[in-house]
Amino acid sequence: MSFADQFATTAGHDSAPAYDAVAITPGSPHPMTRGIYVGADGDITCLMAGGSTITFTGVPGGTILPVRVKQVTASTATDLVALT
Repeated sequence: MSFADQFATTAGHDSAPAYDAVAITPGSPHPMTRGIYVGADGDITCLMAGGSTITFTGVPGGTILPVRVKQVTASTATDLVALT
């Protein structure tokens, strides 16, 4: 399953607050994010909107990462929420 990037035509508005959220299961599809809420400490490997893959290391629980992510591919952090 693939989700369209609902922010692709909203240049300049990507920093607006999230209007929806969905739980993230690493490796499973989820909507393009405006940010990711991290519930519990750990590392998060993501496929970014621009196409690169990056690992955010040692992200503390309670953090909101302001990143546009196509997919979380792996994570030792738990309770992840896609902010859309």
